[in-house]
Amino acid sequence: MKILKIVLLIVGVVLIVFGLYNAFVPQQILDIGPLEVNAKEGLSNQTLGMIGIGVLALIAGALLKNRR
Repeated sequence: MKILKIVLLIVGVVLIVFGLYNAFVPQQILDIGPLEVNAKEGLSNQTLGMIGIGVLALIAGALLKNRR
């Protein structure tokens, strides 16, 4: 159970960080000579889903109790 708790906590943090990175860091789309075009997607459904699943994994990992 201790390994499951650690895995859930790590997965939760990684999903939250990756979701926030996708939401707030502009992605480079086109770079031709002096012309550079960037796009910022914002909070898409996929990004919100990653953040939500990450939060659920963190909560599950924090509430998981060791059996004795």
